[in-house]
Amino acid sequence: MNKTLATLAGSILTASVVATSIAAPAAAQSNAKEKCYGVSKAGKNDCAAGPGTSCAGTSTKDYQGNAWTYVKKGSCTSIKTPKGNGSLKPIKR
Repeated sequence: MNKTLATLAGSILTASVVATSIAAPAAAQSNAKEKCYGVSKAGKNDCAAGPGTSCAGTSTKDYQGNAWTYVKKGSCTSIKTPKGNGSLKPIKR
């Protein structure tokens, strides 16, 4: 009886590990992010806010062109702001 139980437990553990290793890459792809410049409000950027700033939360203007925030991969350039669309590269504003 103990041998059967141990075999069953081993099988369940193996199946769980295999399922997790298959699901992990798919989850990583669905959570893929990209840097999008010019879409964050003042103080809400993720990083890179230009000279005189350090990093996250340091942008000084809404939609600052050299400040980026992470967005869902593939959505950046379709994000509309009062100053234009988001960009994958810094924008002069």
